[in-house]
Amino acid sequence: MASRTRRTGAAHGAPVGSRRRRLPMRLLLPVLVLVALMAMLMLRGYVHSEILADHRIQPEASSDKVPEKIIDGGPVIDTRGGGATSLKIPDHRIVLTFDDGPDPTWTPKVLDVLKKHHAHAVFFVTGTMSSRYPDLVRRMVDEGHEIGLHTFNHPDLSFQSKKRIDWELSQNQLALAGAAGIRTSLFRPPYSSFADAMDDRSWPVTEYIGTRGYITVVNNTDSEDWQKPGVRKIISNATPKNGKGAIVLMHDSGGDRHQTVQALDRFLPDMAARGYRFDNLTEALDAPSAHTTVTGPELWKGKAWIFLVQASEQITDVLVVGLAIIGSLVIGRFVLMLLLSGIHARRVRRKGFRWGEPVVQPVSVLVPAYNEAKCIENTVRSLMASEHPIEVLVIDDGSSDGTARIVEAMGLPNVRVVRQLNAGKPAALNRGLANARHDIIVMMDGDTVFEPSTVRELVQPFGDPRVGAVAGNAKVGNRDSLIGAWQHIEYVMGFNLDRRMYDILRCMPTIPGAVGAFRRSALERVGGMSEDTLAEDTDITMAMHRDGWRVVYAEKARAWTEAPESVQQLWSQRYRWSYGTMQAIWKHRGALVERGPSGRFGRVGLPLVSLFMVVAPLLAPLIDVFLLYGVVFGPTQKTIVAWLGVLAIQVVCAAYAFRLDRERMTHLISLPLQQILYRQLMYVVLLQSWITALTGGRLRWQKLRRTGVVEAPGGPVPSPRASSESDERRPVG
Repeated sequence: MASRTRRTGAAHGAPVGSRRRRLPMRLLLPVLVLVALMAMLMLRGYVHSEILADHRIQPEASSDKVPEKIIDGGPVIDTRGGGATSLKIPDHRIVLTFDDGPDPTWTPKVLDVLKKHHAHAVFFVTGTMSSRYPDLVRRMVDEGHEIGLHTFNHPDLSFQSKKRIDWELSQNQLALAGAAGIRTSLFRPPYSSFADAMDDRSWPVTEYIGTRGYITVVNNTDSEDWQKPGVRKIISNATPKNGKGAIVLMHDSGGDRHQTVQALDRFLPDMAARGYRFDNLTEALDAPSAHTTVTGPELWKGKAWIFLVQASEQITDVLVVGLAIIGSLVIGRFVLMLLLSGIHARRVRRKGFRWGEPVVQPVSVLVPAYNEAKCIENTVRSLMASEHPIEVLVIDDGSSDGTARIVEAMGLPNVRVVRQLNAGKPAALNRGLANARHDIIVMMDGDTVFEPSTVRELVQPFGDPRVGAVAGNAKVGNRDSLIGAWQHIEYVMGFNLDRRMYDILRCMPTIPGAVGAFRRSALERVGGMSEDTLAEDTDITMAMHRDGWRVVYAEKARAWTEAPESVQQLWSQRYRWSYGTMQAIWKHRGALVERGPSGRFGRVGLPLVSLFMVVAPLLAPLIDVFLLYGVVFGPTQKTIVAWLGVLAIQVVCAAYAFRLDRERMTHLISLPLQQILYRQLMYVVLLQSWITALTGGRLRWQKLRRTGVVEAPGGPVPSPRASSESDERRPVG
């Protein structure tokens, strides 16, 4: 064996043990999608100052280290080249400056007023807002206004390291390049004021900014519009004294700016009438433009940044809509389940309730089996204990493990084995139907066991001649493991509570393969079990509805099935179920436009099945994505409270379902973990099913590995006769 291993490695040109296991595409693609969504969400959080934002503000400090000429100088401070100079605005010139934008509501209004009065201004934009609203930055430049940097997400730079300051500047320039194709040499620090407010903490930042090639622009006239003092007060604050020039501070973002817009519309013509001009900063100083055109890689990096930010905004908006949809679906489904399942329970449990005349005639039980050697004996013996007269047909679908021989060696009365070459479960069921002797057909899986009363309870609804099919109560027998407990919760809450709801709405989508019964005439009218889909149980149930038959739920018809015991097996099972359900929905889509019972099912049942069984599980991971984001980046408390609220609703529904099914509540301890981990698995399954459907892939009837550990409550059913070892091993033709 070692030599074969070496030859294999040599043949591939790689040393032994170097071959890496590749992550299956069914896992890789969903993981990549989730990672991409999380990355987009984090990028959106970054440009909304939810991530890496620093909202600390430095208190006032002494100004011993600030040069007197700066404190007593003008609002334009130039520390480039190692020196320190300041400039004032000439008389009768006003440089309007607007901070914190662009804002999608107020910046266009400010620009409209400026354009109306032929005035120019300087907009000190943040990188976050420029990234989100690049069209407004482009409009500013196109209309002749000047742009200055105001950092990326508005931190107090006196708290920041030089590396963080460089990052703030470069990201701000990157957004500006992507939005308008320019760079700027103007900079205004967040939380800045007059030049005489410069202190020992802010001055080193101003000096460093100069070494990076920027001119620092503060102000000498504050309109205080951020306090919303009223239009008259804003105008009064913004008016220079004695014809002096001024840099006026205003805001076009950060809240309601309607007073700023109104004040501006009056301020501009009034001051123009008094001989003032409204210029850009460089126009007022008769200096070269602060803008430099960006080309080459820097331009494309900026455009790529804007594209990613815009994509994150749009994707996040879609995610929020998806979250609203899934939230509505989850809550709506829970409300419907609680209300309608209670109505169903009261209806079928009321004293004297009967479906009609008691059904006492014998029925045929079909057991399709493919390599069920470990389970088939328990299955058949459970049927032999039935309180209702039955015949049992085990249809061996080309098993290679001796399943048929095991059944025949049991030598049980009224048990027949029908053999066929492997053709799939629908073909096996149709073969059994052709060989069945009775008018009521019970179908079960080869890994399932019935209680003695199951068949009797299952067939009683056929006392109503309108009933064409009956769904039983499938339960997980191997619930001792964590994954088994999760499936137990799902069966009790997600399947059986659903079936009560769908029974009342008369649109039950699926008769479970583990325990279901059909009227033979109804099966024959719809053409028997179809091989068109992988979910033959869902397919036949939908066909029954369209043919006008009632499909009901019998809660006391309990069957115990062996659920998958590993993630891989569970994935294989649910992959087939979800893909088959999609196939069935597509196959019966014509019911949407038909009349009569078919149309009713198409307009009630198909939308509910699509929403609750396809859309909701596919969108459910959004809850966890937003939960993770909210816990890490905030608002943490509100996020946790919201998630706990949804979980509380689920706990109430699960507890109600367990109470209806008379199950112990102890398994609900694992419900919170199920809601986090199990949902991701269902997401992977559904996404892979969508991929298979869209690419035209096909799946076959997949066989899960069984252990044969499931027995009906009360222990194994004893053999009706002693069998010798030679009898059990005798060959069967």
